[in-house]
Amino acid sequence: MISTNEFKNGMTIYVDSVLYQIVDFQHVKPGKGSAFVRTKLKNFKSGAVVDRTFRAGEKFDQAVVNRRSMQYLYNDGSEYMFMDTESYEQIGVPAAFLSNETNFLKENMNVLIAMHEGQAIAIEMPITVELEVTETDPGLKGDTASGATKPATLETGALVQVPLFIKIGDVVKVDTRTGDYITRA
Repeated sequence: MISTNEFKNGMTIYVDSVLYQIVDFQHVKPGKGSAFVRTKLKNFKSGAVVDRTFRAGEKFDQAVVNRRSMQYLYNDGSEYMFMDTESYEQIGVPAAFLSNETNFLKENMNVLIAMHEGQAIAIEMPITVELEVTETDPGLKGDTASGATKPATLETGALVQVPLFIKIGDVVKVDTRTGDYITRA
């Protein structure tokens, strides 16, 4: 059992028998009345982020979550297959479970998978990935206004806004959290 005074970002807790990860929290001590804690919690099953307020000192069950390095192997249509890099054990993660992660997931890429009671509950992508541009319009000569961008399709199928000088075949570095172009690799 942990108290609201022990909350940390990234911690996993049970609230009303549902597994949540603490995204953000804030202790509030008003001048009048008792203290409370405002939190943003991410539901692992649905992926929804909810705002909840708890009384200071309220206790919750903490969930034990293990993060394991795994290598993405392939997608069989309904599941994404990953292999544990230490034990070579393979696990399948349902396609419905993944959302934005699939935009930047490339075969043989290493990711962290959060496991709870033997089941994958979250995938943590690397902050940046390097992907090849497979389709984009050519930049027009003289069209060099600062900050001008054009859409480009990457090898994983993701659509990213890139500068005009990027060509087909270039490898670009992309931020997986926002989907923004960072630099040419």
